[in-house]
Amino acid sequence: MKIMVLIADDNSFIREGLKIILSTYEEFEVLDTVSDGEEAVNYCLAHAVDIALLDVRMPHLNGVEATKLIAEQTSTKPIILTTFDDDEYILDAIKNGAKGYLLKNNDPEQIRDAMKSVFHGNSILQEGILEKLKSNLSVTATNESEAKMDLTPFTERERDILALIAKGYSNKAISKQLFISEGTVANYITSILGKTGLEHRTQIAIYYLTGKVD
Repeated sequence: MKIMVLIADDNSFIREGLKIILSTYEEFEVLDTVSDGEEAVNYCLAHAVDIALLDVRMPHLNGVEATKLIAEQTSTKPIILTTFDDDEYILDAIKNGAKGYLLKNNDPEQIRDAMKSVFHGNSILQEGILEKLKSNLSVTATNESEAKMDLTPFTERERDILALIAKGYSNKAISKQLFISEGTVANYITSILGKTGLEHRTQIAIYYLTGKVD
């Protein structure tokens, strides 16, 4: 079964370039390309789209605003694909339901892998973006004393995992760091999500670093 993709970018060169690149992978079918956020929302409302790749800065409706409407009104999973100078939009995009936040200068294989991961239920916040976010917040999550959220409801192991998520560790990396299985890590993350009322690990990282849920 192919992953159905919509590409939204006001730059026709990037838009068509992405379509050509993604069409070379057998996992994807690019249904269409659009040039603004409003068109992206309308297309997702009218068609069965698995993943919408959205640029941030588009006319009529930007990618962050489009993400909110797509996440609320459809089953499409929005991924922001943008440039470093759009970092001011990271928090809003995540709050609005973005399942991924990636840079356009990634290798095509990295974008492909991220899209597949999101399709299978994961959320992706690229390491470089997470580091920039930390820098902008003037905080580095290295231990509990630097956490901005209330850690009282969490067990000691959950606190360890919270800190590692905030540092950008994957489940696999956390399992190696803490010498537990990936399945156990996933169970702990499910528990953390339940206690916080959040939906995915990217929101956990933001909560840990800022002390704010939204």
